[in-house]
Amino acid sequence: MFKVSFINPLSQKSQEILQESGNLENVFIENEDLVNKISKIPNQKISDDSLIPKNLGELAIKRIKWFVERKYNKNFNSSDYEYLLNSTITKYDVLAFHILSQAIAMKFNITSRETRLFIESESILVEERLSKIPASSKREILEKVLNELTDNAEINWKSLKDLIASRKLSLTDLIIDNSKVILEKEDFINKFSDDFNDRSPERMYDILIGDNIKELLLSRIIMQNTENYIKKIKDMAYTIEIHPSIEEIGRQLSEMIPEEINKYNAHYGFTGDGLFGSVEIGKLIKEAFPPCISNTINGVSSGGRNDAIVLLLTSFLSYARLYPNIFASEELMKISDIDKNLSITQNEILPLIFEAADNCSPPLFSDQPQEKLNIISKLGFGLNDEIHLENEGDTIWYTPMSCEKIKIHLPQLCKADGDCKKINNPLSCYAIKKSKLKK
Repeated sequence: MFKVSFINPLSQKSQEILQESGNLENVFIENEDLVNKISKIPNQKISDDSLIPKNLGELAIKRIKWFVERKYNKNFNSSDYEYLLNSTITKYDVLAFHILSQAIAMKFNITSRETRLFIESESILVEERLSKIPASSKREILEKVLNELTDNAEINWKSLKDLIASRKLSLTDLIIDNSKVILEKEDFINKFSDDFNDRSPERMYDILIGDNIKELLLSRIIMQNTENYIKKIKDMAYTIEIHPSIEEIGRQLSEMIPEEINKYNAHYGFTGDGLFGSVEIGKLIKEAFPPCISNTINGVSSGGRNDAIVLLLTSFLSYARLYPNIFASEELMKISDIDKNLSITQNEILPLIFEAADNCSPPLFSDQPQEKLNIISKLGFGLNDEIHLENEGDTIWYTPMSCEKIKIHLPQLCKADGDCKKINNPLSCYAIKKSKLKK
């Protein structure tokens, strides 16, 4: 039988499991009961015994590895992780969730790629688990979990403001009447039955709401609650002594996530417009820069200095040098995934950005030194004077401006040539010019 805690790891029952069994001293000790339970799961066809988690620490790591592989590996074998969808491991899964939450909160920033992966993985895991529940009992489970998540109260759309603001949920996904979110068939029929003259209200309820909207709402609320839980742990971090097991999980995650993503990423750059195939990562070639970039490097007057250097040039140079396939990928990359010790960024990218800043009229940093902080921030290293690995993830690595935005905000730099036709981003133009130069 499916257990509520297997769907909602922050439930009251989950808290009881945590209190009874949450001994961090046992995280890396082999757990025979866990191995036995996984080995006996029906349809479990693990291709290699090494894939079976032997302890809570391994289960926590594999929980994230499952999602990374599912997201990036085109040959992903779901049967290797069938145990993650079977409620016989509920107790250990709840413990693994809380171990991961602590490790993520202690090791990474809330906006980091690692944190976002974990939060997203929880939502997808809920959806996958719900899909395994037999139809005969799914509705009961949905009702129990939703009632607990919403304190058995009617759901007002305003209570979902965090979900909507963060775009985890859209108002267009919901049926709303006088601020109340309609989820139950009886409420739907009472309110809208007269509006369907030639269709069955019951049938329309199944189409418009049914279990699908309940499942969506449930997974998104758990997703938001996971994010809030991580923030809460982070806020308490200064009063808590980090347990060595939590530190070790954080360390393993910091190595495993980029390693797994890189395994399925060839680091080739698609032009973004399907014109000239792919462009291999390599040294920046100034002769291939599109006109807007060349004009920026040569110097920009005071009217557009800030946006040209901070928003246009910084993102263009960093992606052109390190990750030109940004627009052909859904991968959440960080600069250090490619530039491991940041030497390329330090010795090739930043000097060129700073040179362009000095070429401005007047020089950008002479009267606006804070823009150096903004450049570092746009590379994903927060508002700091220099780039440091420990600061990566404080902000996001900004993607390059589109041609449309350049024409609107920096029209003086857009002097389109023949290679700019039929493209929508300077990276695409760079790919075309680089390809021609290579030929």
